[in-house]
Amino acid sequence: MDAGGDPVLARLARAVEEGAGHRAATRRELERLWQDLGGSGPPLHRCAVAHAMADVQDDPERELVWDRRALAAAEQVTPDEAERAGLSVAGLLPSLHLNLGDVHRRLGNAHAARQHTELGLVAAHALGDDGYGRMISAALHRLAARLDVPP
Repeated sequence: MDAGGDPVLARLARAVEEGAGHRAATRRELERLWQDLGGSGPPLHRCAVAHAMADVQDDPERELVWDRRALAAAEQVTPDEAERAGLSVAGLLPSLHLNLGDVHRRLGNAHAARQHTELGLVAAHALGDDGYGRMISAALHRLAARLDVPP
């Protein structure tokens, strides 16, 4: 995601970079950012912060809450909003479904894990043929294999 002069995305990137290896500190900074956004902040901002927040949770139940928030916000992102950040709405979904599939797997929710993995695989066509796209696609395929999701 390109911060491209967007102060919220720049603050998010800074929090993640500076907090690398320090989950609690990163979580605190992301909580402040989430509070500043409020529930009515731009959907792309809410999606990005929630997506990052899920990654720094120690409890998978809390991770699931944040992953769900990220997906709900992504579903509200407009094409124009995504384009300004150098993204596509469809390009957001594979990673979000990957995270939801994985956390559901870890929580023992096999049906939900398979559902999100299948949705992620379907959405993966929107990924670019670059390092990020290959990484997400490969992770989705590994998760699908673990869950016996047909290719």
